[in-house]
Amino acid sequence: MKKIKLEILGLSSSQSQTGSFALVLGETEGNRRLPIIIGMFEAQAIAIEIEKIIPNRPMTHDLFKSFANSFNFHVEEIVISDLKEGVFFAKIVCTDGLKKHEIDARPSDAIAIGLRFDSPIYTFENILAEAGIVLTDEEDEEEKVEPVKETKVRVKKEKKGDDFKNYSVDKLNELLKEAIDKEDYERAAKIRDELSKRN
Repeated sequence: MKKIKLEILGLSSSQSQTGSFALVLGETEGNRRLPIIIGMFEAQAIAIEIEKIIPNRPMTHDLFKSFANSFNFHVEEIVISDLKEGVFFAKIVCTDGLKKHEIDARPSDAIAIGLRFDSPIYTFENILAEAGIVLTDEEDEEEKVEPVKETKVRVKKEKKGDDFKNYSVDKLNELLKEAIDKEDYERAAKIRDELSKRN
């Protein structure tokens, strides 16, 4: 199965769900976005590496890199490999120069580790088809003019009483487009998950 290369576009946080962030990945040669909800610690580990901040003491993902380097292992790539019931799965593909090994991981941990090795991130077409959010051509052109190169942290308040189960499919699609237009990827991911449940 052909792999599709992804890049990190940003992180957005929500006050309504303490400790949750949306990590937004985008295909490098396309206009689809893949928002993944991650925890605060993993979001911090990703942001620190993107911003090239050096902590006083090594974080867990830094420790993994030191450990791997000590045994001559290198992370070749990160693959968002599966999506089951709204939960993403990933693999860390690493090598010692002779053998390749695939290690199961949460996408957030895998990406935090991959960043430390400058490893590319990939996924498969079926995952993007199921969970990806498509930007319009106009929005895509805007992004090409001003590419996101650093972590975006946006604080979004979830509307009270938003229970997507009560909306029709047409209304959900309308809300999804609205959320994408506002770059509220966390809300878009929740709407997408509700639409996926109905298919």
